[in-house]
Amino acid sequence: MNFYAVIIGTEILNGRRQDKHFTFLRDELSKYGHTLFASFIIKDDKELMQRTYAMIKEDKDAVMFSFGGIGSTPDDLTREVASQVFRESTTVVHEKFFNDIVEKFADEAYPHRIHMADLPPKSDLIKNPVNNMSGFSLDDRFFFVPGFPSMAHPMLREIIKEKFSNSTKTYRATLLAKTSENTLISVMQKIPKHIELSSLPIFKDNKPNVELSLLAEDKNELQKYFDMFKSELDKKKIYYELR
Repeated sequence: MNFYAVIIGTEILNGRRQDKHFTFLRDELSKYGHTLFASFIIKDDKELMQRTYAMIKEDKDAVMFSFGGIGSTPDDLTREVASQVFRESTTVVHEKFFNDIVEKFADEAYPHRIHMADLPPKSDLIKNPVNNMSGFSLDDRFFFVPGFPSMAHPMLREIIKEKFSNSTKTYRATLLAKTSENTLISVMQKIPKHIELSSLPIFKDNKPNVELSLLAEDKNELQKYFDMFKSELDKKKIYYELR
């Protein structure tokens, strides 16, 4: 699965608010052996939201967590845009959510709050434990929650635990070598694409170092290719330490 975060909020981009969703989602997914594939912070802009959602929809392996834009103010565009992109439709009234809003707010549900129940067709509700004003999901792959961390985070914590807690075990091997990346590029080129390679240049005392890391599902295969780097460094008498 390719996990995407879409964080909608002009107030984050202009500095009025600090984003707290990226770190939460990264760490919550990591509990179950997952990593984020991509993360976007975007304005409350209809066309930008459409393009972002459409790009993610094209990925058949995508799982998306979208934060923000599901309230009742004019800049809350998520429900409308999600309906256009993922359902090629206008929104429809979700009967249960409609009743929840009326039950909570009574006459104050009208004329604005009631429109929070206008959702994409065939939406499933995501329970909001704070005030029962639900988020929604589509196809068990695309999840839409409020922008408030106090609401969004417990909602997604339960979603991730319920739906994405079974992951393939992976193994990682990492070393830090007192050399530049260039020394190891010939070995890097031999790593198969299904093994994740990370090469991070680091300057210590104005001298080049490189942190090299491999991630794989097969422990023996991981060790085989990791040993290639160690052998190359040993052959060139370059100091390294395992991390």
